[in-house]
Amino acid sequence: MAKKDDKQGKSKAEKGAAPAEKSEKPAAREEKGPKPRLQTHYEDFVRPRLAERFGFENPLQIPRIEKVVVNCGIGEAGRNQKLLESVVAELGQITGQQPVVTRSRKSIANFNLREGMPVGVSVTLRRNRMYEFLDRLVSVAIPRVRDFRGLNTRSFDGRGNYTLGVKEQIIFPEIDYDRVNKIHGMDITVVTSTPKDDEAFALLREVGFPFRGEELPIVVGQPAA
Repeated sequence: MAKKDDKQGKSKAEKGAAPAEKSEKPAAREEKGPKPRLQTHYEDFVRPRLAERFGFENPLQIPRIEKVVVNCGIGEAGRNQKLLESVVAELGQITGQQPVVTRSRKSIANFNLREGMPVGVSVTLRRNRMYEFLDRLVSVAIPRVRDFRGLNTRSFDGRGNYTLGVKEQIIFPEIDYDRVNKIHGMDITVVTSTPKDDEAFALLREVGFPFRGEELPIVVGQPAA
């Protein structure tokens, strides 16, 4: 009887110890990398400035960037599979996320377009990848545009969202010019939490977007002058 009690006691002890091992695994999954510097800049400098400028009393009223959508239309994608694959690979290098191939919803005979044919590539960025992409866009990519004179301030949609067009993907440092199959552009849409264009403009300006007519660029990580 004593041996059976010992075995039962051990089995109960082992069963009781099992949940403790499982509880350690979720803790390891919750570990996150360092916070992007653009997010730190937004939290430390941009939020207080916007709250003071617009008189926001509730922190939830302060505008923020919710997501960034990068879209590249490819008219030749249905006839050139290699071009589609190269654009998917390049957009993945630029954004750090696997793109999604967009397909036509219906057939249009005049454009030789069939239902389900690939027509473009799209990526939706949120959280850390969104901030990291915007940081590279503002700090590295846009300054490499030839004859750049500032972003157009009229590209807001009336609901607090801003879209800018990029004519060449080679402005991003991740792209190797010698391996480029074809020069193509892309549309970058920044979706904000505010429905007002003036608040969205102030948000993007403080984040570092070089809008046309700016005299002093805003440096990420430093308060604006």
